[in-house]
Order: sequence, then C-alpha cells, then structure tokens
Amino acid sequence: MAQPEIVCLTNGAFAENCYLVADRQSGDVVIVDPGEEADLFLRRIETEAWTLRAIWLTHAHLDHIAGVAHVVNATHVDVYLHPDDRQLYDSVLEQAKWLGVEVEAAPAPAPAPAPAPSQSLASGDTVTVGDCAFTVAHTPGHSPGSVTFIGDGVALVGDVLFAGSVGRVDLPGGDGATLLNSINQTLMSLPDDTIVYPGHGPPTTVGQERRNNPFVTGAIPLE
Repeated sequence: MAQPEIVCLTNGAFAENCYLVADRQSGDVVIVDPGEEADLFLRRIETEAWTLRAIWLTHAHLDHIAGVAHVVNATHVDVYLHPDDRQLYDSVLEQAKWLGVEVEAAPAPAPAPAPAPSQSLASGDTVTVGDCAFTVAHTPGHSPGSVTFIGDGVALVGDVLFAGSVGRVDLPGGDGATLLNSINQTLMSLPDDTIVYPGHGPPTTVGQERRNNPFVTGAIPLE
C-alpha cells in the first residue's frame, strides 16, 4: 500500500490544521477539515498539480468546516461526514454568528448552509486517496460524530487528542468520559510510533501521549 504525503496548512482565527492527504504517484488528494482559508488550500493543490477527489471531515465544528462550501462550490467534490455530526454541520452559520466568523453559504436553493454531505462515515469504513487507504474509527466525545482516519503509521484525529492535551468537552455534544474511552480504546491501541496529526498544534505520537499526556495518564481528570 502506498504511503500518503500529508501537508498541514494551519489557518484561520483558531489556528486550525487543515490537512492535504495526497498520493504522489496518482496525483490524487483529499482535504481533511477545510477551515476558514479555503483559497489557501486550493492554491496549494493547484501548485502541486494534484487532483482533488473529496473532503473528509473529522467533525463538524466551525473551525474545521468553514471552508467546505467554498471548496465544494469550486470543485464539486463529495463531502464525507459521520451522521452523528450532521446537526452541527447544518448549524455552521449559527456557530459562525456566535463566534463572529464569516463563512460562505451554499448557493440557493440548497437548504443547508453548506452543501449536504454526500457520503456517510462509519467505524470500519475504508476511505482511499489514490492507492493510500485509511480506516475510519468513530471516536466521539469532543463531538458526537468525531472520527479518526487511521492509515499506515498515521492517524488524523481532529480534536480528539492533542500534543499534551485532549479536545474540549464543554461544547454541545461533548462528553469527557466518552472522549477518554475513545482515546484509550481506539487511539492508545495503535503502535507507539503512530504519528498523530491533530486539529490544532504540532504532531505527536501515540507513545508520547501514552507516557506524558496528563489526561491520558490520569494525572489530570477530564471533567
């Protein structure tokens, strides 16, 4: 199986990590979590002469989906989302109003504020870009429909796990016990050298977080 090239593009008011996951051999690429600066992502894809095939969403909080409508309107690619986050996805304009962030709405007569997801994600699914394959793991807790994309030696975790920390659980749909279960049962079952690509901040490894993350070790309770 081919090894993907993963490009991190940190963007927007929340310093969100959007990832381009590409198969160099085929030239295919997907966008994982297109945040506010959609033109930044599209320009990089054009510069690399890649062909965009899809948008994969780890979850549907505003900072991870603000650019979805712009990208879809420009490229007409499919959007992949876990159905348990559909309510969050459809409330993107309300999320933006609350946080004072502008997002692009879908063109009329689409009823949703961004184009409706065309593909549903579920645990055990396999998603591909070129010859690179990823397994989908449902990892709720930060949001009801959070997922992790697990490839050969890598995991794109969204806001489930960070270097030295974990995702917030005080937003609608968040739950601390559920998040810790997702981390311990799914992410901590991966090999220690698995590279973790989070939705904010620098990459880390499963082993590093297993040993030193105070929420994972239990040094700090997650409330």
